[in-house]
Amino acid sequence: MKMVLGRRSRILAATTATAGLLLVAGCSSDDDGGKKTTANGVELVKGGQLTTCTHLPYPPFQSEIDGKVQGFDVSIIDLVAKDLGVKQVILDQPFENFKTGGSLNAGQCDLAAAGMTITDERKKNVDFSDPYFEATQAVLADKKSGISSLADLKGKKVGAQAQTTGEEFAKSKGLDPVSFESSDALLNGLRTGQVKAVVIDYPVVQGWLKDKANAAAFEVADNINTGEEYGVTVKKGNTKLADAINKALADAKADGTYKKLYEKWIGPYDEDAASASPSAAS
Repeated sequence: MKMVLGRRSRILAATTATAGLLLVAGCSSDDDGGKKTTANGVELVKGGQLTTCTHLPYPPFQSEIDGKVQGFDVSIIDLVAKDLGVKQVILDQPFENFKTGGSLNAGQCDLAAAGMTITDERKKNVDFSDPYFEATQAVLADKKSGISSLADLKGKKVGAQAQTTGEEFAKSKGLDPVSFESSDALLNGLRTGQVKAVVIDYPVVQGWLKDKANAAAFEVADNINTGEEYGVTVKKGNTKLADAINKALADAKADGTYKKLYEKWIGPYDEDAASASPSAAS
């Protein structure tokens, strides 16, 4: 995902994913007079809620649908909130704010769930939960472009989402991608001919190609397994919340809830997505 400068943060409150989310203008605040609040032994930045930092839109993981923020990540964190006996509240802000740990360190949110790839560089600033999703990078191209593989991108105008592992991967292959501020902007750039192909997370492509008009004009030219896994981040040293997230993930995989959510938001269930080994989060 990416950084968007000059964008005002927003808070979106939820009870459960099925109940939906209510958009509330403003920024997070502490109504507890600076006192620490806990839920089932987990310290929270604000009483009665689990505050999640994310950046919108990033379907199918989190995006506004019919006026409500919904998605795979939202549903997963709802499970954590339920275990803690609180509601989830979503704070929409630039990706850079929480990728670097800034939002977590400042007490703006308890965790960040934003389709974020686990990397050694990011581990320097935040702690990750166990992996909850295995992601691949896709080369999505105009069917008339003549592009049928990653190798065909040489010399072509290629797009990528700024500040993402997709952009980093494209650059590592010697490409000079045009940067777009969001996945929506990136895909619109492809649709309108600003670029001939894009390098983007495959789950995003899956949802986009469900639209018949998109599928008629564009296709996945290549699918590259880069070994990426998504994780939820917490402030470094917040082991109790990390443990709570990992427990909710393990329970969901064991009782079939994870599979149901995967099929609802992602597509046909991929067993590998649920068997990713735990990360080395500390």
